[in-house]
Amino acid sequence: MKIILATRNPSKAVQIRAIFDGSPFKIITLDDINIEGDAEENGATLEENALKKAMFVHEKTKNWVMADDSGIFIDALSGEPGIKSARWAGDDASTEEITNFTLEKLEGCKDRTATFKTAVALVTPEGKFHIFEGEVPGRVLEAPRTKPQPKMPYSPIFVPDGEKLCWAEMETEYENKISHRGKAFRKVREFLDQSLNSIK
Repeated sequence: MKIILATRNPSKAVQIRAIFDGSPFKIITLDDINIEGDAEENGATLEENALKKAMFVHEKTKNWVMADDSGIFIDALSGEPGIKSARWAGDDASTEEITNFTLEKLEGCKDRTATFKTAVALVTPEGKFHIFEGEVPGRVLEAPRTKPQPKMPYSPIFVPDGEKLCWAEMETEYENKISHRGKAFRKVREFLDQSLNSIK
């Protein structure tokens, strides 16, 4: 069964396809089916934005669609950037510019604690939806450890609690086991696995 993943982010596609490896679900992206345009992410929460992205694609395809919205919530910045994580350095900012902008905001700050959160919206062909969540606490480094994953500006500067490596230093399989996105999408897979008989 095909499920459309509402993203054009190559790093995200690799991570999520790995989670569904060995399942009866084939994950395809917006580029795979040539869907143009993007949803307007003007929601007040990760959950609202994830649902907006999923419904945007569902309205065009009437297929199974899933979409996520993720953000880093930095304690010393009163939870910023949160839902603005992909855009808070400017709509046209590059991955590296967002990384640097974040480090500048935290320059001289001793409290580097932060939490990564993900919300996933899964929409059925009939338009019903389900929301799944995952989160991981950790800390923001003072400088990048390595190059960021494509379109993942926080991947070289965030280290989860209990870990020594930042996201960008981890193998995809291990990152999926512990990451906020991995936790949320594993819940999606578990839900689909349990519902498989009724879906058929």
